[in-house]
Amino acid sequence: MDRIANSISLLAVVLLASGMAIAQAVDPGMQSASRGTGTALSTVLSDDNPGILSFYNDGLARFQEIDGTSEGLGPRFNSNGCSSCHAQPAAGGSGAAVNPQASFTSNGVAPKDTTPSFITSTGPTREARFPFYFNSNGTPNFNSPNGGVETIFTVSGRSDAGSCSLSQPSFSTALKYNNIIYRIPTPTFGAGLLENLDDSTLLANNNANLKNSFGISGTLNHNGNDGTVTRFGWKAQNKSLQIFAGEAYNVEQGVSNFLFTQDRPLPGEDGGGGSGLTGLPSNCMNLAGKGYPEDLSHPGETAASAVLDDTAAFANFMRLLAPPPTGGVILNGQPVSSGSISNGQSLFSSIGCATCHNPTVGTTQTSTFTGGLSGAAVNAYSDLEIHHMGSGLSDNVVQGGAGGDQFRTAPLWGLGQRIFLLHDGRTSDLVTAIKDHNSKGSEANTVEKNYIGLTSSQQQDLLNFLRSL
Repeated sequence: MDRIANSISLLAVVLLASGMAIAQAVDPGMQSASRGTGTALSTVLSDDNPGILSFYNDGLARFQEIDGTSEGLGPRFNSNGCSSCHAQPAAGGSGAAVNPQASFTSNGVAPKDTTPSFITSTGPTREARFPFYFNSNGTPNFNSPNGGVETIFTVSGRSDAGSCSLSQPSFSTALKYNNIIYRIPTPTFGAGLLENLDDSTLLANNNANLKNSFGISGTLNHNGNDGTVTRFGWKAQNKSLQIFAGEAYNVEQGVSNFLFTQDRPLPGEDGGGGSGLTGLPSNCMNLAGKGYPEDLSHPGETAASAVLDDTAAFANFMRLLAPPPTGGVILNGQPVSSGSISNGQSLFSSIGCATCHNPTVGTTQTSTFTGGLSGAAVNAYSDLEIHHMGSGLSDNVVQGGAGGDQFRTAPLWGLGQRIFLLHDGRTSDLVTAIKDHNSKGSEANTVEKNYIGLTSSQQQDLLNFLRSL
């Protein structure tokens, strides 16, 4: 036995010395070369529906605006502009490499606040939620679920905030008792195609996906009012881009609008957790002095696009964005071969990844907006279904029909230029993100084990393929 062991050790030394050691697969990382992501659909650029290009450009300009209280900001907010969160690799994307939230307390955006430890300059742009309300001693009350957004910053101390003075949520207590979860911004490229998929297409796709040998049994989330399929957000909880935009404007920037017409208190002030709910103090309401809602349409404007309220303009901008193009991959300073990417694409299907991350979820219905949204293949690498992802990814937040460990299959188009991964941005490494799909109760356990069973060369091909998207 000693002789065998010595021989194995000697072989390892020889392999290392000769450069023949088996290398571990590594994530090529975020690809920095421009792929043209962040432009409008080609039919929008050609103005096929006269005026649609003006609607897109107007929406883009508003998406990039920075708000103060005169425009409706506050009294609580996570950021002060849409593109502050949706910036990578262009307006409409996901969180940028430099997190603007990290400087809000020092640059006057939120001068009286403290930057929580989970917000860092090189970390993901985040919102925070407490899965459970607190007992009087600060411990989580597991019989009192929360899950609402605990807005991070306040307008307290700003020159345009008047006498409004608010406290931040108890993040230190939440961190102490591990009663906190995070969400990062979802990219919106190609979102109009996702919106324009009819329910029958998604249902047929779901039925086809259920015929698998990987233990995957996803379902679709639904709107509680009309029963139709919802598809936007980490748990596919929002029906349309209009609702998605209106909710984000109210929750993330504190701006009341036609869809969400009041200023938003914290969950513990207005939504539950016991008696004595107070809502917002009167001196923190109507900060712009114009009444409600703060986001209005402008019927007196002469330009058609200028008549729109911000929420409608945001929705149009996202709706008219083109899907992110694929591109080449650089690994360790060298271009990856097309053969490696092609092999990775085949492995992606054969080990079961494509059972949830469908390369094509279907073809869109006819659109009245622009021809580019009509009859288009939606190559999103998602089924738009919600799946049980197990205890390792569970956030104990219920949204619509999605339970605490259920999440929408994240669309992978554009993954090559995405920095932060998974719903909470816990990693920037694809290998870690794949392994985190495996935990007790996860539908992805078999598929993740299939990935682990690949050779390191095959794993590298798969990672290369993913970064080509």
